[in-house]
Amino acid sequence: MEAFHFAPEYQLPHWPFVPPPELGSDAVVRHPIVIVGAGPAGLTLACDLAKRGVPAVLLDEDDTVGVRGASSRGICYAQKSLEIFERLGIYQRIADKGITWSFGRTFSGETEVYNFNLQASSVSAQPPFINLQQFYLEWFLVDRLLELGVVDLRWKNRVTRIEPGEQGVRVEIETPAGAYAIEAGYLIDASGANSPIRAQLGLDAHVSRSTDRWCISDVRFKKPLPVERWTWVDAPFNEGRAVWQHLMADGVWRIDYQMPEDCDTAYISKPEVAGARLREQLGPGVEFEFVWIGPYGYRDHLLDRFRHGRLFFIGDSAHVVSPFGARGGNSGIQDAANLGWKLALVAQGRAGEALLDSYDAERRPAAAENLKVTSRTARFLAPRSQAEHTMRRAVLALASRYPFARALVNTGRMSVANDYPAGRNLLEGARSVQNLPLRWRDGGPCTLMQLLAEGTHCLGLWFAPTREQVQAVADTAASLPLQLVAIGGDSGLPTLEPDDALGTQLGVHAPGSFCLLRPDAYRAALLQDPTPAAIAAAVHTALAHG
Repeated sequence: MEAFHFAPEYQLPHWPFVPPPELGSDAVVRHPIVIVGAGPAGLTLACDLAKRGVPAVLLDEDDTVGVRGASSRGICYAQKSLEIFERLGIYQRIADKGITWSFGRTFSGETEVYNFNLQASSVSAQPPFINLQQFYLEWFLVDRLLELGVVDLRWKNRVTRIEPGEQGVRVEIETPAGAYAIEAGYLIDASGANSPIRAQLGLDAHVSRSTDRWCISDVRFKKPLPVERWTWVDAPFNEGRAVWQHLMADGVWRIDYQMPEDCDTAYISKPEVAGARLREQLGPGVEFEFVWIGPYGYRDHLLDRFRHGRLFFIGDSAHVVSPFGARGGNSGIQDAANLGWKLALVAQGRAGEALLDSYDAERRPAAAENLKVTSRTARFLAPRSQAEHTMRRAVLALASRYPFARALVNTGRMSVANDYPAGRNLLEGARSVQNLPLRWRDGGPCTLMQLLAEGTHCLGLWFAPTREQVQAVADTAASLPLQLVAIGGDSGLPTLEPDDALGTQLGVHAPGSFCLLRPDAYRAALLQDPTPAAIAAAVHTALAHG
């Protein structure tokens, strides 16, 4: 019998438990913002606040990142998330460590049904995707938090109970040195899919468990393969079931195998069984070693509301979707980016409570859309009726010959930045603007995210304004959280060179037009006549003033 080798375990970092100052005191100290859970969503929010100079406390019950062992967990980080990480100052580290890709192929049996290149529609400074094991991402975020030094990151601090109130939330915490309590002005639950806070409050997440079963193999091998996303709908080397294949950091391939619904999860995860599957796929002569093997099922859930008074739910505590198209972890990261600037402005006294309501109004519809998209993928990959099986066979047969049918092959619609519906703060709705590389008039490089990286302000991009126009709004702009930047012209403002791609992204084509971008790089308003009153009204609407 062939012997299968395991690579040495990753050496994850550990951070020390430091007894918090509240221990041993009867006084309940109030902290403006408290975050529970140091996963991708919680760490991103903490970094976002720290970059804006807003203090917070981050509590985590462990003292490391990821999970114990070398499980890759989430691996695909989408362009919008990567743009957020550029603003937070860790993008380059992710790019240096991870695997950049944009090209994917989908197979049925031995036949390539279609392929795609996500780069074709991208104008961002960031690529469509980078693959990186989740623990590395969390590690980089922790390092950045420690570098920024604004957030109090408390390891081995487990939340045992909360008491929501009108003015704050009492949080009871257990540590290796004893228990204590604090009060949070705002409490953000980023504690994950099995949130104890959600369970304590008895909030119905409308859980739907799938019977679909998979087995992950994180593996190294020497067979040269393209750095592409390969998907088989019905792989001949996996008994006609689906397979995903991705390269990650450290030369590790992540291969997901769909399994029979009634499989024995312990059996399918045995090295000899997983090794036989790999041997079928890679061929008899390929050397390989396992990094990690593990089964998984998945569930969906979605809270009715993401805000409950002073309590907010982000990431998996608020919503969970099936793992197709990398819409889970990326959505949590984008929750954090949506909420971070709003909390910052409220904490700084520059926006009112109504702005925080827009978090639920924007991010819950985004989560509902992701749930709908991923549920359709799940039904395509695991048909539940004879009619669905017949439809899938027909689609696959047509797709290899006719372009129209390729759009019907659903192996995971890849994560994109969600549009936001029209509402109190977005009168016409909004969509994310890609992080275009731009140039200042003197030739120096710049990106939109760099313009939004410091402080908390909206960005007013003014296309070829005159000096008279700028002078007329100078006093108004100075009183608002607004940075003005000209695109061409001779206005006396900091000026970027005109760029056709920027005008197309923003929907701006006429000189004098004014585009207002929120701090999360969503277009908030487009003004054809940017008078002082119109600019003030647009900013006040975006910030829920009045």
